[in-house]
Amino acid sequence: MGCLYWFLLVFVSWVLLIPSTHELQTSQVQVLLQLRKHLEYPSSLEILENYEGDPCNLTSTAHMSITCQGNSVTELKIVGDKPVKVSDFNGHAIPNQTLSESFSIDSFVTTLTRLTSLRVLSLVSLGIWGPLPDKIHRLSSLEVLDFCSNFMSGSIPFGISRLNKLQILVMETNFFDGSVPDWWDSLSNLTILSLKGNQLKGPFPTSLCRISSLTDLAMSHNELSGKLPDMSTLTSLHVLDLRENKLDSGLPVLPKGLITVLLSKNSFSGEIPDQFGELDVLQHLDLSFNHLSGTPPSALFSLPNISYLHLASNMLSGSLSDYRSCGSKLGFVDISNNKLTGVLPPCLDSTSDKTVVKFGGNCLSTDGQHQHQESYCREASTSKQSRVRDIGVLVAIIGGAVLFIVLLGSVLLILCRRHCSRVKIERHTRPKVVHDNPPTGVSSEVLTNARLTSQVVKLGTQIFPVYRWFSLEELKEATNNFDSSSFMGEGSKGKLYRGRLENGTYVAIRSLALLKKYSIQNLKVRLDFLSKLHHPHLVTLLGHCIEGGGQDDSTANKIFLVYEYLSNGNYRTHLSENFPEKVLKWSDRLAILIGVAKAVHFLHTGVIPGAFNNRLRTNNILLDEHRIAKLSDYGMSIVMQENEKLEAKGEGPKSCQKTKQEDDVYNFGFILLESLVGPIVTGKGESFLLNEMASFGSHDGRRRIVDPVVLTTCTQESLSIVVSITNKCICPEPSSRPSFEDVLWNLQYASQVQATADSDQKSDSTS
Repeated sequence: MGCLYWFLLVFVSWVLLIPSTHELQTSQVQVLLQLRKHLEYPSSLEILENYEGDPCNLTSTAHMSITCQGNSVTELKIVGDKPVKVSDFNGHAIPNQTLSESFSIDSFVTTLTRLTSLRVLSLVSLGIWGPLPDKIHRLSSLEVLDFCSNFMSGSIPFGISRLNKLQILVMETNFFDGSVPDWWDSLSNLTILSLKGNQLKGPFPTSLCRISSLTDLAMSHNELSGKLPDMSTLTSLHVLDLRENKLDSGLPVLPKGLITVLLSKNSFSGEIPDQFGELDVLQHLDLSFNHLSGTPPSALFSLPNISYLHLASNMLSGSLSDYRSCGSKLGFVDISNNKLTGVLPPCLDSTSDKTVVKFGGNCLSTDGQHQHQESYCREASTSKQSRVRDIGVLVAIIGGAVLFIVLLGSVLLILCRRHCSRVKIERHTRPKVVHDNPPTGVSSEVLTNARLTSQVVKLGTQIFPVYRWFSLEELKEATNNFDSSSFMGEGSKGKLYRGRLENGTYVAIRSLALLKKYSIQNLKVRLDFLSKLHHPHLVTLLGHCIEGGGQDDSTANKIFLVYEYLSNGNYRTHLSENFPEKVLKWSDRLAILIGVAKAVHFLHTGVIPGAFNNRLRTNNILLDEHRIAKLSDYGMSIVMQENEKLEAKGEGPKSCQKTKQEDDVYNFGFILLESLVGPIVTGKGESFLLNEMASFGSHDGRRRIVDPVVLTTCTQESLSIVVSITNKCICPEPSSRPSFEDVLWNLQYASQVQATADSDQKSDSTS
């Protein structure tokens, strides 16, 4: 997926840099204006109101992007301000949430299909309502289609099956209902399918198992039921999440490349298959709140990459005493509310600061966390065995009765054939109804982990402005000749100014001083790499200006980097008691941390070579007007690497020389710490850790050091998850620190726990 994204990004950038003698066709401009009217003039399209130029030249924002090739629109992204806030929808307009009663989705899609060259279409949170018309198939060039968070209802139209170039399809958080169609194998290029958060019912479409390219399947929070089939043919699948459906079969065979499996809150039964213990790359497994029985395979706990294991609230029984080892990366285990007996194995000792273990509600011979008497678990097991025997007897009785009826029916049929030839066919039909069982419904769903899906989908649908070269005169004009009124501050990497370009766009301009021996050619190569680092949670680099330092202009002594300007300040100010009106509650802090973690994970793994040493600090996290977090000053080590080499040779200030590489995970640990306790005084972080981190282990200690805003807006479980991952990030031994993949997963889970608690609290207060 990453390779595909970079190919599309580089290709589009290359095309847009070719001088074009054709502006956007008048007809295409008219379509855009008509779409704006259909959507009832959303704020994200206000810029089109009096704009008389070519829409292809508009500066892209996080809420609106238009990309063109030649004289046609190829990518259109619009994000509105009407997210879904209701659980039920009757198919009619809702004031202040959907578009008005006069909106026609049929007319809207008809207009949309006139953009025949569209490859990427993303229409998010716009209040679009009604059944999606089948004519959507006319957009035959689509590779990415995202209708997330709208009010679309009815069946998923057959026309989508004809979009054979489609690679990403996201229709989550809508109100599609009925059965999931079974024509998915016609989309042979599909890699991501997200239908989570709808009202879909019926069997799992087996055609999905024939799409070998699928990496993410998302169908959680629906009403799918029945049996989940063998999934082993999905060899590219990384994420499988079936949370909150009505699946009631045994657990299926799974593909060995899975990283995350989330199957909680269904009715799965039977034992956990031994095959689950062979999923060597598995990192996260959630089987909680089902009806699973038997003793879990010991290999589950010792998988080499497992970090999160949630088996709570099942009917698991037996002893774990013989489990000799746990995986070295295991950080969270929940086996609570089962029927387990004996003692905990040493590797699940809850006193360890390496692993969070929950084991209450069992019959374990272990102090701490409430346990039942052992007789409770024995009685439950005996009762279950008795129920199994009773069911066996009942099945035998019913089977015998059915056999008797069948034999009796056969005798009657023979008699009827002898005496009633006129009704032969009619009599012959009845036994067929009795004997021919209807096809067994095969049902399943696959949810893609939010951590991976949202990141990949956003990368696929986010359109960024074309990187460009700025002249020094242009920047001087934007900053009034770098006047003190435009000065925003100074850090270790130069001065920062606020500027206003000729088209009215505000930008942030960083001035970096370079040594005169810095090669412009080398610098341009590095800037070219930096210009391709695009992510929704990275401050966008718009361009640069190089100020030469020699007669041949082969060396540089100063560079200006031009970034998008974010108006809502930095994260640190939103944690400070000095700005009480800005202080963020716990759920908002988690959303910001998740965004930044996604960005850093992308910098580490989404580009080749990876970008490390990204100066992670709370004051380098900026917030836009919607409090969306974006990381700034990333990749500075790439630009300044040659400069630092020259300084290390004695040609620059010795004080700037690095003695060791910064560790992004370690620095992010301090961001987590400040999110928990508030801003840490500069230079006091290490001593704070040594003296205070142990306090996180007790409730009294947490009350003493954790920010009161956090304490009053968080759940203890959500807080414990973040405290645990913070401890791991700031571990003195680098090899013991988690990957950003693990950090991101834990933050996502903490956010999910918090959201569930907030929702429950809201429901209770409403009641």
